[in-house]
Amino acid sequence: MAELERFQQHLRDEARTDRNLRLLSGDSPAMKAVRLAIQQVAATDSTVLILGETGTGKELVARAIHQLSPRRDRNLVAVNCAALAPGVIASELFGHEPGAFTDATRRRIGRFELAHRGTLFLDEVGELPSETQVMLLRVLQERALERVGGSEPVAVDVRVIGATHRDLPTAVSQGRFRADLYFRLNVFPIHVLPLRNRREDIADLVRHFLHHFSRRMNKPVTQISAESLRLLTDYAWPGNVRELENIIERGMIVSTSDTLHVDPAWLTTAETVPQVRPGLAELERRAILAALERCRGRIYGPCGAAAALGLKPTTLYGKMRKLQIARSELEQEGKA
Repeated sequence: MAELERFQQHLRDEARTDRNLRLLSGDSPAMKAVRLAIQQVAATDSTVLILGETGTGKELVARAIHQLSPRRDRNLVAVNCAALAPGVIASELFGHEPGAFTDATRRRIGRFELAHRGTLFLDEVGELPSETQVMLLRVLQERALERVGGSEPVAVDVRVIGATHRDLPTAVSQGRFRADLYFRLNVFPIHVLPLRNRREDIADLVRHFLHHFSRRMNKPVTQISAESLRLLTDYAWPGNVRELENIIERGMIVSTSDTLHVDPAWLTTAETVPQVRPGLAELERRAILAALERCRGRIYGPCGAAAALGLKPTTLYGKMRKLQIARSELEQEGKA
């Protein structure tokens, strides 16, 4: 039964890989370079760093590399580093021993060990807190880890693929990312350009999404109107391929004929992109910076920023780390 399940999973992985590669299709020089890079590095165990804006398909590149590699029959473990709280990320990645902290009642295997002999995909690796960066660097150098609260090294055989939308060289120069870790990750960089810089790929992607959603929704929509295709080709795509996929899915839902039409109102015009309201994270960042300025950098005490925001000082520190508010931004008078 286990062998049958493994074979069925292999078939599912092959189908998913085929779709991933189709999503990475296109005749633009940029996508040809990405496909060539995938083929060149897949057969090796080299560390890969995938660079590109949000929504460009960085995880698709990682999955394609894994499925074309000798590790394809082992796990591909994906971790979104930005989604993990700073206090638990070390335990999530490296595991922990009983008694490592208050709630650690039994041993936990981390993502590295789950990916043993397979691939670990660290999405948004630029968001890792500094102390976790040190631990990751050691694993990359020594091919061994120590679980949180443990002292015995655990050997791991893992191919690491990182991805980020951040400018890591700038983060290094600003002291927000370790230079030695950057160079360890940047063995084989792959740059995925935003969709607006490779508009010649849009028609291929539209055809792929039409076929995909037509089969999934059992709708006989086989083409897109010339006017809609021109509209999509001229659009700036701040959300990149992910946004294009959502637009085609929306058009497929409301379609009543064999031709898909895109409502221009569904698209944010290029002129309005800079005026989009900031998200919750940016609003929170602004509020924290404003409180720190009012409190002259002080965090503790009744006159500190934590009290002004109604937070515990430790909670405020955690939010500052997550939002990348460097201590250099608050070097004013008072205890920081």
